[in-house]
Amino acid sequence: MQIVSEALLKIGVDSEINESQLILLGVEEEKWREKALGVELSDARAELFVLLNGVEDKALQEKIIANYKALQKFRKEVPVAVEEAVAQEGDVTIYCDGGCTPNPGKAGSGVAVYRNEALFELWYGLYEEMGTNNTAELGALYESLCIAQEEARNGNKVTIKCDSMYAINCIKTWAISWEKKGWTKKGGEIKNLDIIKKAYFLYNEIKKDVKLLHIKAHAGFEGNELADRMTMYAIQEQSEAFVKYTEKIDVEKILKMRAG
Repeated sequence: MQIVSEALLKIGVDSEINESQLILLGVEEEKWREKALGVELSDARAELFVLLNGVEDKALQEKIIANYKALQKFRKEVPVAVEEAVAQEGDVTIYCDGGCTPNPGKAGSGVAVYRNEALFELWYGLYEEMGTNNTAELGALYESLCIAQEEARNGNKVTIKCDSMYAINCIKTWAISWEKKGWTKKGGEIKNLDIIKKAYFLYNEIKKDVKLLHIKAHAGFEGNELADRMTMYAIQEQSEAFVKYTEKIDVEKILKMRAG
């Protein structure tokens, strides 16, 4: 992952930003630099952003993107070292959740990653002093897609399980129509558009390799409950960055967490 900084923008844009670069950043042209700073990009998107520097011709932009995708596909097909294959092989399930207390209010996001049905790691962050349940859910889903992208590159079968139909519909259904209409909709503003676009574009990149499923919240799924507790932990720690949980993973203790 890359965080968009002034340094990255300096090597990615000599003079004018082009349309494909805006799409990669998930921002609109007006005040694009201000909006782009702090955005998280996958390594692939960051590389493409730089490769597209100074390319004004739309057809040439599309050719560069197509060639880069072909190269990425080739890289995925190259056999990895035996040790790496053993360490990374298997099915991966990612549970994501977002929470807010009250709504709107202090918000955070959490993720639980399982490998071969065993808990592998926990993630938390995206703290907002004045967020909403929807922004927290979308943030958790986007971070899950980022994790899923890396897992899919390693040849793993990946499933994301999300308890927010709003977040799922935003990127699997509604965004298709919004994009066709120039990111507008009847009835007014599309709320949370920046994060929706980021998640939508990333989902479209990896959807052939990743399943995105809805599950009912608090219905006995350990992964869903752990992701929920990570949202609480994110709020408790006020962690704006999305980071791995580094404490000893004591599932029983974590499940006993309560909102402060």
